[in-house]
Amino acid sequence: MDNYDAIQALHKSLPPFSPYVSASLLLPIALVCLASTFALAFYFSTLPKDKIPLRETAVASMASVLGGFGVVALFCAVGVNV
Repeated sequence: MDNYDAIQALHKSLPPFSPYVSASLLLPIALVCLASTFALAFYFSTLPKDKIPLRETAVASMASVLGGFGVVALFCAVGVNV
């Protein structure tokens, strides 16, 4: 029981959580990421086929990463905190 009281006191003394990115910036971040994803997807569809697909892999990976961050930012902007 003594340990529980110490944990409660520590919990009450900690500062409140504050996110690194402001909630008001989430929607513009989401829109930029998702617009970039669609632009890169269009660019990916127009690339010529190479023997070693390094450029294709880089473009597709960047579009995938931006799409993932964009979807998470959009979810958080509308209130679905993931």
